[in-house]
Amino acid sequence: MTSALDPEAVPDDGDFEFDVVPETDQGFENALAKARSGERLDVADGIELITTGTDVDGIDHERKERVLQAADERRRDVVGEDVTFVANLNNNVTTACNTGCLFCNFKDTAHTFEDDYEGETDGFTKTPAESRAVVADALDMGIYEVTSVSGLHPAFALDDEHHEILRASDWRETNYKPPERYATDPGTYVEQMDAMSVGDVHLHSMTPEEGYHARRGTDWTYEDVYGRLADAGLDSVPGTAAEILVDEVRDVICPGKIDTGEWLAAMEAAGNVGLDLTATIMYGHVENEAHRVVHLDEVRALQDRVDGAITEFVPLSFVHQQTPLFEHGVVDGGASPAEDALMIAVSRLYLDNVDHVQSSWVKYGDERGLKYLHCGADDFMGTILSEEITKRAGGEYGEFRSFDDYVEMIRSIGRRPVERSTDYRQRRPIEGEGPHGPLLGPRADGTPMLARRDADGESVAADD
Repeated sequence: MTSALDPEAVPDDGDFEFDVVPETDQGFENALAKARSGERLDVADGIELITTGTDVDGIDHERKERVLQAADERRRDVVGEDVTFVANLNNNVTTACNTGCLFCNFKDTAHTFEDDYEGETDGFTKTPAESRAVVADALDMGIYEVTSVSGLHPAFALDDEHHEILRASDWRETNYKPPERYATDPGTYVEQMDAMSVGDVHLHSMTPEEGYHARRGTDWTYEDVYGRLADAGLDSVPGTAAEILVDEVRDVICPGKIDTGEWLAAMEAAGNVGLDLTATIMYGHVENEAHRVVHLDEVRALQDRVDGAITEFVPLSFVHQQTPLFEHGVVDGGASPAEDALMIAVSRLYLDNVDHVQSSWVKYGDERGLKYLHCGADDFMGTILSEEITKRAGGEYGEFRSFDDYVEMIRSIGRRPVERSTDYRQRRPIEGEGPHGPLLGPRADGTPMLARRDADGESVAADD
């Protein structure tokens, strides 16, 4: 399989010869009428809406506004005027990874973590004890959720039984090296899940890619893996690693990653063992509008199969500045603000079986993030406390959000701020004047959350 960094794989004009293209026999007006009526859309409808019509070049401003209005009306009908957010912490266990995704600058090459490596690495690996300490400390700040998404460290295995199987495997095929080869042992996935399950915190972890890594070299099913992880404390699965659920795009941007079928199989299995799910799209790189809609179609079909286990959909606009795709000239930027707004809106209109659509202030910034809450989105992420993935890719919008920030911003657009749980089953409208703090977390008492400060008064990540 070729990579987008292979000179022969990158077209001179920057356009890839994809089989899936934004061409339809549908018309924009017909598609918009279907969307307004609440009729289930098909891929051709979605393409017409997200392009503002394949009969015009570029985005038509007047048509775009009509799509955004339809999505905002649908949002109002489905979830009302509340804007939700969660008190959460990101605790990424390790940046060690050999997958080589071309949109990512989070990873650090795994061999630089080996005990005999003589150079330096900017990456990190946390032991289970260190992860537990980070989560326990954040619980005292009132968090409800810990999100953990990590690199595919070669020494990471599901449990001790998995280590035994991998030690006997062909390491070149399983991307395995034993923990003793590394300066820091990440422990097993089961040990990390158990460590981060402090008190009654909600643990949101183990993407489909990590689920695949946790069963490599075995004949275990995804149900086997996610069942063991649930027993260890896992509560829900983040549907990241989705990128674009069309393999001709994945072959360009992440040829070492699992394909669309594996991602869907892992997600369905996690839902089958009783875990809640989220779903994402990472757009604005080499894909076209048709790929985005096919992705939405895959998510909607998955939601039908898992009987509503997907609690929210999260469009993630590609942050390009410090990624291999940008550095090697494969892309020259990300999505435009108009494309971002249409992605949010068409997600709301197309995903008729997913109640919540998120606007990411980490990706869009405050001003545009708030604007997209009028384009179909109803959730505004969480406090985060520590965010590494977007920051390492060149993100410029920070990594901490206080409750008072949320209350002020959400009220400024005429909406009601609501603290929520990860699964949206617990909701607390925030009333009155501040200062405000979380109340839904296992140790939350309403005390305001504060970003940590270093000796110079600069904000630092919660796990530094």
